[in-house]
Amino acid sequence: MNKTQHYVTGQWIDGIGEGAPVFDSITGEQFTSTTVEGLDVPSILQYGRDNGSVLRKMTFQERGNMLKSLAMYLVKKKQAFYELSYRTGATKIDSWIDIEGGFGNLFANASLRKLFPNQTYHVEGDPIDLSRGGRFMAHHIMVPKEGVAVHINAFNFPIWGMLEKCAVNWMAGMPAVVLPAPQTAYLTEAVVKEIIASGLLPEGALQLISGTARNILDTVQSQDVVTFTGSALVGRALKTHPQLTQESVPFTLEADSLNASILGEDALPGTPEFNIFIKEVRKEMTVKCGQKCTAIRRIIVPENLIEEVQIALGKELDKVTIGDPRLKEVRMGSLVSEQQRNSVREQVKKLAKTASIVYGDLNEVETIGADSKKGAFLKPIVLREDHPLKNEAAHVTEAFGPVSTIMPYKSIEEAVTLAKMGKGSLVSSIVTNDNKIAKEYTINAASHHGRILILNRENAKESTGHGSPLPALVHGGPGRAGGGEEMGGMRGIKHYLQRCAVQGSPTSLTEVTGIYQAKGAYTEISDHPFSYHWEDIQSGMSLKTHKRTITDGDIVNFANLTWDHFYAHTDITSLEGSIFEKRTAHGYFILAAAAGLFVYPNKGPVTANYGLEECRFLRPIYHNDTVYVRLTCKQKIDRDSRGKEHPSGIVKWYVEVFDVEHELVAIATILTMVQKKQKVFVEMTSEKITSCLNDLTENSKAKWGILTPQHMVEHLEDAYRIASGEFQDFEITTPEKYLEKTLESLYTYEPMAPGYDFPLNKKGALEDLKHSDLDTAKKMMLASREEYLNYFKENPESITKNVVFGDINKYEWYLLERKHLNHHFSQFNLL
Repeated sequence: MNKTQHYVTGQWIDGIGEGAPVFDSITGEQFTSTTVEGLDVPSILQYGRDNGSVLRKMTFQERGNMLKSLAMYLVKKKQAFYELSYRTGATKIDSWIDIEGGFGNLFANASLRKLFPNQTYHVEGDPIDLSRGGRFMAHHIMVPKEGVAVHINAFNFPIWGMLEKCAVNWMAGMPAVVLPAPQTAYLTEAVVKEIIASGLLPEGALQLISGTARNILDTVQSQDVVTFTGSALVGRALKTHPQLTQESVPFTLEADSLNASILGEDALPGTPEFNIFIKEVRKEMTVKCGQKCTAIRRIIVPENLIEEVQIALGKELDKVTIGDPRLKEVRMGSLVSEQQRNSVREQVKKLAKTASIVYGDLNEVETIGADSKKGAFLKPIVLREDHPLKNEAAHVTEAFGPVSTIMPYKSIEEAVTLAKMGKGSLVSSIVTNDNKIAKEYTINAASHHGRILILNRENAKESTGHGSPLPALVHGGPGRAGGGEEMGGMRGIKHYLQRCAVQGSPTSLTEVTGIYQAKGAYTEISDHPFSYHWEDIQSGMSLKTHKRTITDGDIVNFANLTWDHFYAHTDITSLEGSIFEKRTAHGYFILAAAAGLFVYPNKGPVTANYGLEECRFLRPIYHNDTVYVRLTCKQKIDRDSRGKEHPSGIVKWYVEVFDVEHELVAIATILTMVQKKQKVFVEMTSEKITSCLNDLTENSKAKWGILTPQHMVEHLEDAYRIASGEFQDFEITTPEKYLEKTLESLYTYEPMAPGYDFPLNKKGALEDLKHSDLDTAKKMMLASREEYLNYFKENPESITKNVVFGDINKYEWYLLERKHLNHHFSQFNLL
């Protein structure tokens, strides 16, 4: 029988011995086993540390794009994961949360690269002036820790649990060692095998120990980070490990908790909120068979509605079909194992010492397509605790399965008290259409919950629900929930970075941070900064403009143009008692005048004004005052190109407006979109094309495909005839829903993929040649190109049809020609 393998120190290996058996949750049959015997855990951790430098040297943009590529790769492999996930007892919906929810974490964290600089480390917050003269300052930087992230995960989400953590530590530049729970480690193993096979991660970025290595914390070091997801009891034991204390290792604990959902007093039967509440409770009890750390364990309702809630919830649970999760008609599968089912039963018995079981049965369950005695099936159980302030079992005992307890409250204050009696949870929710009730509950209960969902008729259709942690939000909670935080957007990534305060001069800190610091030294340049491409712009490069005197007429005209007739600009008889001495220029006129001084009029790499981030008017400018501007590159931010735009980045420019006494009167930070250099393609001038064709002979060999030299040249001739409109008798083959994206690809600097079959040619076969020899084909191709150029010279606004890209204009034909010729000339080694 196969064992669940480990991926450590760059290789897949088996543990020693037979190991502990792992059973199919539905059929009860053993199909694998797990053992960690023989693993050299200290060497595994050190391997990750030693190889982590590759990740650390990648920029945030490179790491983010790596995650995006990995997510796209895994999505294509997802079906195999679904088939394996059924063995855990999960339905299709349950598996979707785990599998595609896990991939979603990769996508979401990949997008966070836009919030980080295009460098290996992060600069946090604003600069801090430590002196009156502005020549001594500080800034915080955050660099990747030089250890490994050790993730000890729970059994209920073997894919999501791994990727929600790894996506974050990879974005931070830190390698991971993942320890999935042995019950479902086989599903984690399947995903890791695909991740490693993809070749997208640097070696050492991910290692897998399939099971419980009890000595995993014995050799962790100060640069490592440990996270644990699982039971509060085990988590607290791990948290006190002496090595963690000795080395001051960060430890994040995310534990199961007694999450509560509250029904608002206004949510009477018949209201949308009442129905929303019942369905939400039913969903949270039955998704993943209730094996979610965020599931609703306590149902807190107004005491006058407890009977209605009990009856309505019972009717909803009656609709839940249980059995083989592969069947479409099944809505709930099984618990992960017989051991887990026994544990849930024992916990329910503890709850039932004071509470009554009002729905369900611990021993009897009807199943569809499965043997209830072989699989780990359990019917949903609802208990009712009528004295929740007196009896604490429901607030301290968790049955980690399809189990929840209804309890009454007399007032919203009492509901808050009951929610807090869980001593800290990952999430709470309140269903109400009264925002005053929602506010009172949220403000008073927030100290005891990591997340609070306010649910009502307005957001129910779009809500992700009570039990869904999201990558952009903190996942964690106080007290019993562990006191830790996971995910949370940038917050989560910062957990794997070391914060360091750096002090020095503005010039030194400009160099360290990559962000120009006010009063730092300028780098004077000979050309206008707007004439540089994105790659050539550096923080600190600066331009000092000529001067402009602001006239009375300028101010009046600006007021008339904008309709801004504020008295300081238009009524000088009203200045008495104000801060103004004379007719004052509008602040936005000063900003506009500054732009007039520094804007580069010629067409160049700057393609658009992208916005304004910061603007301060430090003192008034009056008529007849003279100003000049200092324009300095503050920061560069990489970005993905969108739509019909060429690859570009964002440049932040620090604008300082001075008067003739060199006193600073205004500052602003403006953003421009700056085009990147095109360094992928050779420009296809007539001279270059002729040169390439001269090098092409009958004996030239293609690097890919079946085209002969003459077939290639005749293909290019046809392309030019299509471009000039001579040949348009064909249908566009790209489906309408993909056509826009396909057309936008012309604007990228991505080469065409080798081996693409041109839709108008025979599939897998060569076309009949039109010309007698290669030389004739070359002449005809050049002639057709000349016709194409003349056509668009005479018809510059014309649009002609392309079989792949649809209707395209003159400029897009130029882009396509460049890509197309580079593609085929590279095919025959002509470039």
